[in-house]
Amino acid sequence: MTKVLMICHGNICRSPMAEFVLRYMVNEKGIGSEFEIASCATSREEIGNDIHYGTKAVLKEKGIPFHKREARQVTKKDYEYYDYLICMDLNNIRNLKRIVGDDKNKKIHTLLEFAGMDRDIADPWYTGDFNTTYKDVVLGCAEFLKYLDK
Repeated sequence: MTKVLMICHGNICRSPMAEFVLRYMVNEKGIGSEFEIASCATSREEIGNDIHYGTKAVLKEKGIPFHKREARQVTKKDYEYYDYLICMDLNNIRNLKRIVGDDKNKKIHTLLEFAGMDRDIADPWYTGDFNTTYKDVVLGCAEFLKYLDK
């Protein structure tokens, strides 16, 4: 079982989008039972809140199933439990390391690094552009699955 934790600042926009996109992709490939996929935040700002309405709208439009959930903050136990802790941007990595400590097992990545890109996935909380974020998330998730196949 491959355990993946998607991480962003508040756990209401990008990381739940990535969580549900990756779930959809592995289910479409018939390998959903081989994965455990979740998401969380580096901050405490949105704890308990559901997915942002903009993320919900994009997922609905694209036919990607999702469910009501509550934002939560990452913990040190998450580092030990998950195989991959995938952040949406470099600030998330910095904040994640403040919580979990050093990445001694090389589990922490950015999503777009799997696509060979050295850039962040823009936060639609600030940009309002959920479609561009969605395209980056899909690219990153698809390339992550290719990386796992190697």
